[in-house]
Amino acid sequence: MTIKDIAQAAGVGISTVSRVINNSGPVSEKTRKKVMSAISEHNFIPNNSARNLKISQSKNIALMVKGITNPFFNKMIRIIEREVALRGYPLLIQNVDYSVNEMDVAIQEAQDRNLCGVIMMGGSFTYTEERFRQLSIPCVLLTVKADKSVDPSLYSSVCIDDEKEGYRATEYLISLGHKRIGFIHHSPSDIPTPSSLRYKGYLRALEEHGIAFDPSLVASNPAADASGFDVGFQLMKQLHARNRDMTAVFAHADILAIGAAKAAFVLGLDVPNDISIVGFDGIEMAEYYHPSIDTIHQPAQQMALSCIETLFDMIQGGKSQHMTYNCVLLKRGSCKNINTV
Repeated sequence: MTIKDIAQAAGVGISTVSRVINNSGPVSEKTRKKVMSAISEHNFIPNNSARNLKISQSKNIALMVKGITNPFFNKMIRIIEREVALRGYPLLIQNVDYSVNEMDVAIQEAQDRNLCGVIMMGGSFTYTEERFRQLSIPCVLLTVKADKSVDPSLYSSVCIDDEKEGYRATEYLISLGHKRIGFIHHSPSDIPTPSSLRYKGYLRALEEHGIAFDPSLVASNPAADASGFDVGFQLMKQLHARNRDMTAVFAHADILAIGAAKAAFVLGLDVPNDISIVGFDGIEMAEYYHPSIDTIHQPAQQMALSCIETLFDMIQGGKSQHMTYNCVLLKRGSCKNINTV
């Protein structure tokens, strides 16, 4: 039994159990009896070493970022840095290589630096319950979440519904009359990631609108750690070479969409008159590109703030929370209605 188990058995927070055990802080007599009853029933003996470690635990918080060069992440990182500093905690930011498991890094950092909390930004949806229990500190997943089989009380999450929003982007192009719609994304994988889920939304939109899937209209990034403008540029050129009749492209990220728009220009195509392009994320530079890129805008600021609020609530003994934000389709001028053409 752990102090968390006692808290669950008594129906109170971990901090309340700690106050009863240490005889510190205000606790009503009724609540004290509930906690002591749970302790007695389960023969729980507080571990003095663990208690002393908790008391001496640092205030370090770690932010693990999978793809720190992603411009969409930059805005959230700035907000997280500010909010953590305002609360008087140091923030350790670590870029995690695509070939490395970020949970492994988090568990090691938690041990080496005596962390009191961790945020994991980016990555996949493959975290296991066993690994969360090994981590054993408050953890918030930002932009991803764990599988439904994982006990949701072990972590918190702040994300969007990537499949639904990928469907929305594709359906937008279909509503404008496009049927030959290209898709640019990371390499196909059995591991669920934001990219693969947006691709799933793309496929579902085509199917539900009676448009046959053509694999030649899909261009994927061969290197997981290469996702910049040049990748979008090169993949757009590949798509156009194979599909001269293509009228629209959905890029799973704005940085790919900007690269694709640049390739269209080099190929002598006009955006949106010859080719429509829609991106994903809502980064600032997509607005200032010419023409401004239509995009599925993620609420980065609200997501980052919710992440911090949730993490500190967990650090103070609060329960886990799971939030899924809706996105907004921003129409800026890179897509054309061809229904009337």
